[in-house]
Amino acid sequence: MLRDGKWVADWQPVQAKDDKGGFVRQTSSFRNWITPDGSAGPTGEGGFKAEAGRYHLYVALICPWASRTLIGRKLKGLEDVISVSFVEPELSDQGWRFGDAGGADRDTVNGATFLHEIYTRADPAISGRATVPVLWDKQRGTIVNNESADILRMMNSGFGDLADDRFDLYPVDLREEIDAINARIYPALNNGVYRAGFATTQVAYEEAFHDVFTMLDELEERLGDGRDFLLGDRFTEADVRLFVTLVRFDVAYHGLFKCNLYRIADYLALSAYQARILAIPGVRDTVSIDHIKRGYYSIKVLNSSGIVPVGPALPAALAS
Repeated sequence: MLRDGKWVADWQPVQAKDDKGGFVRQTSSFRNWITPDGSAGPTGEGGFKAEAGRYHLYVALICPWASRTLIGRKLKGLEDVISVSFVEPELSDQGWRFGDAGGADRDTVNGATFLHEIYTRADPAISGRATVPVLWDKQRGTIVNNESADILRMMNSGFGDLADDRFDLYPVDLREEIDAINARIYPALNNGVYRAGFATTQVAYEEAFHDVFTMLDELEERLGDGRDFLLGDRFTEADVRLFVTLVRFDVAYHGLFKCNLYRIADYLALSAYQARILAIPGVRDTVSIDHIKRGYYSIKVLNSSGIVPVGPALPAALAS
């Protein structure tokens, strides 16, 4: 991790825990927003105007948070507006690393070897973990934002006429419902799998485990009423946020994170829902099962041998 801008220790997944031994996620450090006219967004300062070619996205294909932003970039037609770099799937002792292997990229924007160098370019005295995604401003030479929820919303509306308007992931008439369901799914499931996987006590693990499967059961019932998506017939950011967790569940969270009561494959409605989202043009391009498996199983505190399992068998939409 970084301490006062210096790398001081091997990468560890857990930097903080609560009084039960539960995993506590680090708060995002950079919260500026890109807007069509450069005005300030909900947080941060102004001056980040939407411009083609000005911004760069750093992501890891194993990471659900980063994959949120990739889906937003894809569906909003921003591939030619926002450039992107993919880190290697395996976590090194210095965290995320750029390279040539396995579909990863060199950092052609800043010439960094490790992602933490991007953070210290933006803030030479920063402390904490260097996480993905990172949205970088080439013009000002700094990080705009490293909170995936913010970046996904920027992809939806921050780029104005530069973006494709066929998808509105955060429509005005559904915002209250989207915010409400996000607020329930995130702690129980999106972050719940991490709370289970990185728990340091039995009580913390069992609490998280219960939350995960209570939420999956609830979502199975919700989607079992014939609706296509969480809020009816419209695909929204709530579906993006749920999908990126579901698509990693059977190949990583079920085994490595000990969320092993059921697989997503055991839920009929959730399986059909996942398949519907994978069929949306462009979404499948953001999913790499190879990176997901190699990345999660490279976490040394959970898998010291580094062996990547061959299974599980995957549905056709993911196996291809």
